[in-house]
Amino acid sequence: MIKANDISRIKSGLSDHIGRKVQLTAKRGRKKALVRMGVLESTYPSIFTVKLDAVENIRPERVVSFSYADILTHAVEINVFGESNTDTAVEPA
Repeated sequence: MIKANDISRIKSGLSDHIGRKVQLTAKRGRKKALVRMGVLESTYPSIFTVKLDAVENIRPERVVSFSYADILTHAVEINVFGESNTDTAVEPA
């Protein structure tokens, strides 16, 4: 069962990393996943946005949004890269 406390913990964890480089892995169906690099742009009450990097003239930069429940249900995984080039995963509670 999804609890409001779990979602607020995920939101505050993401809010601490706004403006940092992230690796986004979004599950798109059976054995398919989107893995892209980008910047955590902002957090809102129900969603967060990531500005994805352009991919060598194939895909332009774009902004995608996900809900905090996507992280909680493991539909989306985010690894945050800090100043010391180490990464931390934003984990569901």
